[in-house]
Amino acid sequence: MSDQQAYLKHRDPSSSDGTDIALRTLRSAAALYSFLTMAETKGKFDFAIDRGGTFTDVFARLPDGRERVLKLLSKDPQNYKDAPTEGIRRVLGEETGQLFPRDQPVDTSLIGWIRMGTTVATNALLEREGERTALLVTKGFKDLLHIGTQARPKLFDLEVAIPDVLYEEVIEVDERVVLCQEDCQLPRKDPKRIVTGSTGDSLEVWRELDLEQVEKDLRRVLSRGISTVAVLLLHSYTWSDHEKAVGSLARRLGFTQVSLSSEVMPMVRAVPRGYTVCADAYLTPKIHQYLKGFIAGFEGGLKDVDVLFMQSDGGLTPMEQFCGSRAILSGPAGGVVGYAITSYSQMEKRPVIGFDMGGTSTDVSRYAGQYEHVFEATTAGVTLQAPQLDINTVAAGGGSRLFFRSGMFVVGPESAGAHPGPACYRKGGPLTVTDANLALGRLLPSFFPKIFGPAENEPLSLEETMKHFHRLTEEINIFLSASQVAANGSNKSQNNTVPNSQSKMSVEEVAMGFIRVANEAMCRPIRALTQVFYYKTLQEFFDL
Repeated sequence: MSDQQAYLKHRDPSSSDGTDIALRTLRSAAALYSFLTMAETKGKFDFAIDRGGTFTDVFARLPDGRERVLKLLSKDPQNYKDAPTEGIRRVLGEETGQLFPRDQPVDTSLIGWIRMGTTVATNALLEREGERTALLVTKGFKDLLHIGTQARPKLFDLEVAIPDVLYEEVIEVDERVVLCQEDCQLPRKDPKRIVTGSTGDSLEVWRELDLEQVEKDLRRVLSRGISTVAVLLLHSYTWSDHEKAVGSLARRLGFTQVSLSSEVMPMVRAVPRGYTVCADAYLTPKIHQYLKGFIAGFEGGLKDVDVLFMQSDGGLTPMEQFCGSRAILSGPAGGVVGYAITSYSQMEKRPVIGFDMGGTSTDVSRYAGQYEHVFEATTAGVTLQAPQLDINTVAAGGGSRLFFRSGMFVVGPESAGAHPGPACYRKGGPLTVTDANLALGRLLPSFFPKIFGPAENEPLSLEETMKHFHRLTEEINIFLSASQVAANGSNKSQNNTVPNSQSKMSVEEVAMGFIRVANEAMCRPIRALTQVFYYKTLQEFFDL
């Protein structure tokens, strides 16, 4: 019996194959991975946490070897500041019998290690809620990232939607470096000097860096309240002196986040390198903001505790090295590693499709015996040149908001989050996919913990959900009636009658319509990972 089977058998002795429903979810699988691969710290509590956009799952291993699982809302400002900290505090208090007040830092003497995956960066990118950013780029290439590669994912679309760039303002840096080419016959400027890059290539410095002008431009941007910059200078992947000089100047002027493309991802091709450094600058402040709040909840700022965060490539990194460009798939990557260990059989070798429907997004991946990595991928319209697991993410989840716009049912990408959350959470939130499932009877409030409402002691509210759906259904029926009247009037002028084919919709029909829209959005990444590569989906095992 393998360690994995022995662990599962220990969790559920009554199960013939040792499976446990709680462990087979992707969230818990991420925590399970940490337990199976990290050394036990004797006499202390070890924690593996998945901090999602809506819920936070805490998996704790106690000093006596027992395990505990705890679920709580990721945001509940009326009751606690940070969900992972609150989960750790509750476990320590309940298991030791000691008092750990919410308004005081948690004692870390009982904590061995903490492993965490988070969707903070993922959700910030999907919802475009990152930090205000300015881009510094070589003069003459101001629109480089806006133009992009001109790749058309859908070749026959008549209209190609260009994703919004992550930066708010562009500063053109007066400098120019080019690779030496002795056989080049184009008109050449006399180089001031020739330098050697890290790749061994020789480069000609056609124009030296004008730091005085850069300082003026940076001060102007800083006065507008923009304190984050991304620096992209041509050929900096091999010779980064100009970028480093600009970065030093920006830090000296007071910019709180300075991302250099030569440090974030020193690889050829300026466009994907530029997208990556912009994402790093755009998201890293959000991560640092979250980490600052997290460590503030513990005595000594967790200096004596081994804390590691999951990266997009499935590996773990120290907290101080956790950055935006490597954190976009932090939470989903933990799920992939988890289900790869708990669901894939080395005997059957049957591929597994992972489907992780969270509160804000849905993540789909595939495992067939080895982790599938990509070194350039597009997430939420942003192409990143960084190693990451092959995970397709769409902005459709349980917390995705429901809209009726111009006669169409629209789901997301806006999310209700954990606070206020869906309407059924009893905090004045909007209608979401979760409410649609509740209205259809697919969710039973009696099977959910009573952690909702202002006091965190109430069940899901079917009444609140139905009240919102009745209001929306009435709005939809008014639109349908007006559309029918307009259609009949138009046809009467042509002596042509049209039967009344659009009858009023019921609440259940409206809810089901939104579910169909959400399901279609979540099925696309499954097709992208299977049918596109001619895999037979029906012969693969789904781990939901």
